[in-house]
Amino acid sequence: MSVTHSIVVPAYKEAGNLQPLTKRVFAAVEKDGFKKGSVVLIIVDDNSRDGSVEAVEALKKEGYNVQILVRTKERGLSSAVLHGFKNSTGKYIIVMDADLQHPPEYVPKLLRAFEKPGVEYVLGTRYGAGVAIDKDWPVHRRVISWGARLLARPLTPLSDPMSGFFGLRRDVFARGERDISAIGYKIALELFVKCRVKKYEEVSFSFAARVVGESKLTGKVIVHYLKHLRTRSAA
Repeated sequence: MSVTHSIVVPAYKEAGNLQPLTKRVFAAVEKDGFKKGSVVLIIVDDNSRDGSVEAVEALKKEGYNVQILVRTKERGLSSAVLHGFKNSTGKYIIVMDADLQHPPEYVPKLLRAFEKPGVEYVLGTRYGAGVAIDKDWPVHRRVISWGARLLARPLTPLSDPMSGFFGLRRDVFARGERDISAIGYKIALELFVKCRVKKYEEVSFSFAARVVGESKLTGKVIVHYLKHLRTRSAA
């Protein structure tokens, strides 16, 4: 069975999350009826040296269709996502975090959204009807997210432009590949704008609390995001 759907997971020091992530993703897609071998999980690791490679090799021995790409010269979430796109083969590509804050059980919903006529881009949103953000999510994170949404409104109709849980058709990615900047942290907005997405679908999901590892969202990340919005506004 050839791969039709690729799931790209940028990761840095996420060894403790890779086993539960992989097992939950494949349990979810198999339950939803995706054929064995049609979905591949691609971990893009920034040379963590924390046992991530060994964790993936163990999962492969168990029969999971998972790969790990270790980068030794590049760093950063956005460039990791682009590296995953360029080294994947699926017609449809989903991006999600390794920390389980994007619940793997929602992956089939994003994949199925591409089956609707004309859909080029799928966004997992934390702001849909009936969605609840984990009560332990820090207040400053909520404020940052709200502010980022407000600032991005002139640029995009997306309800959650800071979401790292999204998907794009390969042919649509090719449309804007040469113009995409790998600088910064949140690349969902960059891909949406540069690939000139014509039709998109949003899938609501409940954001979960991180159990293992540390958050990558820092003050520096937010500064990058604000600069990114300013650049896009001026374009």
